[in-house]
Amino acid sequence: MDYKSIKEWPEEERPRERLIKLGASGLSNAELLAIILRTGGKEKSALELSRETLIHFNSLKEIEDASVAEFKNIKGIGAAKLAQLKAAFELGRRLLQSEAHYDAQETSFRNSREVYEYYRPRFYGLKKEKFLCALLDAKNRVFREDIVSDGTLTSSQVHPREVFRYAIKEAAAAVLFVHNHPSGDPSPSRDDIDITRRLVETGRIVGIQVLDHVVVADGRYESLMEKGFF
Repeated sequence: MDYKSIKEWPEEERPRERLIKLGASGLSNAELLAIILRTGGKEKSALELSRETLIHFNSLKEIEDASVAEFKNIKGIGAAKLAQLKAAFELGRRLLQSEAHYDAQETSFRNSREVYEYYRPRFYGLKKEKFLCALLDAKNRVFREDIVSDGTLTSSQVHPREVFRYAIKEAAAAVLFVHNHPSGDPSPSRDDIDITRRLVETGRIVGIQVLDHVVVADGRYESLMEKGFF
């Protein structure tokens, strides 16, 4: 079959025209990627290039995380197209994170699932671990948040003195810990468990309850409290 560019396709089959008619939600991942890429390669349409890219990387998440070097085996994606893809993913990430703003007087939690759903946008796409301490009032409403550690967690980085400094100063009734695993696996490490137990014990000493420590990953989470680690 002779090669035809998307411009030569029937109008009702072209991804851009289908998006305008059906809306973005009516298109497949390959069609949306084709619109971003705009053109294909030699003897290859933008849609064929998009399908090839999805097959090569298995998922949109893997495309987002891929390095420049990992695109070298895909003929048709050069610096310009790679920049278009990275820009589109970054805009999506920023949109998701912008929705994480909140009214402190309205934010309260009843379980770990609510903690995960609330903080997931804040941690989405981060390439390194961050450890967040949320201060809560007597009604479990968040009134302050602090990033205690920025990087791989160790007991030396997450010290009880630093974690509880503002909680004591602000007379918090309770604290909640949240950190992410960029690997995508939310299973708590030995360090995660040890740090949590140290912080829980410190909380008992100073009279501030630790409600939970939730590990957020790509679409999953683990609650150390629910797992019985404290």
